[in-house]
Amino acid sequence: MNLRDLRYLLAVAEHEHFGRAARACGVSQPTLSVQIRKLEELMGVALFERSSKTAAPTAACLQLIGHARAAVTAAEAILATARNLRDPLAGRFRLGIIPTLAPYLLPLVFAPLREALPDLEVEPWEDQTAALLARLRAHELDAALLATDVDGPDLLSLPLFAEPFLAALPPEHPLADQSVIAETDLAGDILVLADGHCLRDQAMEACGQEAALGGALRAASLSTLLNMVAAGYGTTLVPGLAAGAAQDAGIVLRPLAARAGRTVRIAWRAHYPRRSAVEAVGEVVADRLRGFAQGAAAGTI
Repeated sequence: MNLRDLRYLLAVAEHEHFGRAARACGVSQPTLSVQIRKLEELMGVALFERSSKTAAPTAACLQLIGHARAAVTAAEAILATARNLRDPLAGRFRLGIIPTLAPYLLPLVFAPLREALPDLEVEPWEDQTAALLARLRAHELDAALLATDVDGPDLLSLPLFAEPFLAALPPEHPLADQSVIAETDLAGDILVLADGHCLRDQAMEACGQEAALGGALRAASLSTLLNMVAAGYGTTLVPGLAAGAAQDAGIVLRPLAARAGRTVRIAWRAHYPRRSAVEAVGEVVADRLRGFAQGAAAGTI
C-alpha cells in the first residue's frame, strides 16, 4: 500500500467514476483501475461497485475512506513541514520576550517582521528571563529577546540595540525640575519590580547596590510600577521603550547623568538548525530600533 494508491481511492470515491478520477489524478484510466484492483486485493474487500457508468463506494469503502483521508493528510503535513525546514525563513517561530520589553517592543516590530519575513509565523511568548531560558533549553522556544547576556556554552546571543534608562519621577518630586538626574540621587526612594525581573537588579545596580528601596512595594509589572510613581509613591528607572506609557501616566522623565541602560539581545541554542531565521528576526528588530538609543537617552521618545 502506498500514498499514491490511497489518493486514487479518494479520487474515485469523490467522482464515483474511474474515467473522471483518472483525469483528476493525471493518469490513464487503465492505470488507475489496475491500482485500485491491487488495493482491493491487498485489503481483501471490494471498494467500489462498478457499472458501465459509475463506481459507487461499497460499505467497506465508506468505513475505510476516513482512514485513507487521514493518512494522506498526515503525509502531506509531513511534506509541508519538511519544506518549511528546508526554508528556515518559513513556518512557526516561537519567540520568547521579557515582560518589561514585550508590551512596548512588539507593537513596533510586528508589522516590519510580517513585511520582511512573510512566510515566518512569529509566535510571542512573554515570561521572565529564567523561565524563557528554561523553555529555550527545553526546545519549547526558538529564540528569546532578553535584556541580559546568557550563561553556558549551550546558548548564544546577539546584541540588537541599547535601551537607556530614564529617571521616572512624580511631577511634584524635588528632582523633577532638574534637567539631568544622577542615578544615586534616586537611591533613597526608588521603587523596583519583584524578584525574577532583570530590570529590578539593573535598576538597583545603577543606583548603587546598597540603595534604600522606597516603601514595601515590589510590583509584578512595569505598568503597576509606573502607576505607583504617578501616584507619588516613589521614583524608578524606566526603560526607554516604556517612555510613552510613563508620560501618558503623567510621570516626569529625565535623562540620567551616567546614562545607565541595558542591551536587548536575541538568544538561541548553539546547535539550533535555523540560525538564519534567528538572525533575520534580530536584524528586523535591530533595524526598526536603529537610532532609538539617542532619542531615549535624551528623553525625547
